[in-house]
Parts: sequence; C-alpha cells; structure tokens
Amino acid sequence: MTHIAFTLNGAETALHCAPDRPLVTILREDLGLTGTKLACGVGRCGACMVLLDGAAVNACLLMAWQVAGRRVDTIEGVRKDPRFAPMLAALAQANSFQCGYCAAGVTIALAGALGGPEDPDDAALTTALEGNICRCTGYQSILHGAQDARARLRAERST
Repeated sequence: MTHIAFTLNGAETALHCAPDRPLVTILREDLGLTGTKLACGVGRCGACMVLLDGAAVNACLLMAWQVAGRRVDTIEGVRKDPRFAPMLAALAQANSFQCGYCAAGVTIALAGALGGPEDPDDAALTTALEGNICRCTGYQSILHGAQDARARLRAERST
C-alpha cells in the first residue's frame, strides 16, 4: 500500500492503495465517482476516459502511482466546469447519445480536444473521438455535436 495524493476535479485528494490499482477502480469503488465507466478494461472502448493534466486518457490503463501529484478531471468535474457548458449544450442539442454508456468517455475526449489552446479542425475532432466506441448512434450525431461545440466555444472565445 502507498499514499497517493492528486487533484481530483479541482479538490486535493489522497488515499492509501496498491500503486498498481487502476484509476477507474479507485474512482468508482473508493471515491464513488461512477460516471467513469469500466467496460473493456484494455483501453479500446473509451468508456473510462478522464482528463489527466488536460489530456484525455483511459483510466483503465492508468495506475494509481501515475496520478500522484497530477490533476485528474472526471465527467463529474467536467459537467460542473462552466468552460464546458457550451460543449455539453451542443452535444445535448445534437442528440449525440442514446443509451448514454459512452457519453462520459466521448464528452471527456471532446473536452480534451476543445479544452486546450489549439482550435481543432474536423480531422482533429474525428481523431480525438476515435478511441470511443458507441453502439447506438452511428457516430454522426456525436460528430455533429462536436462540430457545434467547437463553433460555440469559438464564438465564446471571440467575445
């Protein structure tokens, strides 16, 4: 067991756990943040995505020791972050999700792509979303929501 301290959704967090415990397990079982889903467990579906220092990563592949001293944002944190309100509204308006199982991971991937200083083009948005599997939508509504989110964030930045 080891002591792990990191910033989670803007709050300092510390716990004792095995250093090789997956972050997705810590979030769900130890911290009660169930928005991050565990699906494939091998980093191929995107359901467990979180932001690590602003970059979208798979929490099933991230071990506890790797988050020490870093910033982790889950879907619970992104939902409360006013910077991402236009993105969330765009995804909702585009009816981007049906069953919702992929929604958190897709939203995190998009937050990672749109949250930085760069303004991604359509190819960059598609690349950012490639690591997320959705079995319901056929991806077009997700991509339309992502493009609308980008436009809304651009408009907000220009004012």
